[in-house]
Amino acid sequence: MTQFFTQNSGIILRLVTAIVLGMVIGVERVLVHKEAGMKTHALVSMGSALFVIISEYLALRYAGLGAFNPALIPANIIVGIGFLTAGSIILQNSQLKGLTTAGGLWVTAGVGIAAGFGLFSLAIISTVLVLIIFIIVNTIEKPIRKISDFEEKKLNNK
Repeated sequence: MTQFFTQNSGIILRLVTAIVLGMVIGVERVLVHKEAGMKTHALVSMGSALFVIISEYLALRYAGLGAFNPALIPANIIVGIGFLTAGSIILQNSQLKGLTTAGGLWVTAGVGIAAGFGLFSLAIISTVLVLIIFIIVNTIEKPIRKISDFEEKKLNNK
């Protein structure tokens, strides 16, 4: 069993990094009562890392084939996540909801891709920046939304 972990330590590190960073992003989403939370973000990030690792192994295995392009796998992660995130966006009372969740899932896939390629610094920096956007920008945005809502009410009452 120890030999298994020793031989696969690089893969385990990449996947666990993706999971942990995805969960960190998901924590903020749970705190603001959003549907896609820790598990969803962890799965998106880990899944992205998994597909990147698979593409690296396929690149090594099929290096001699000219028509094989392993970069298509990570590229298609972005397309697949696009379909997933599109399902999280809904129109309710003339307002779009779920756009931030969709954006968060999309960038979480990028964090997973970075972790999958072993670009740990990029994955960590991206996670910190996502949290800055989710937390700090949200704090700045609240008073702006109140002003906007007040102005809209004034216009509707005329």
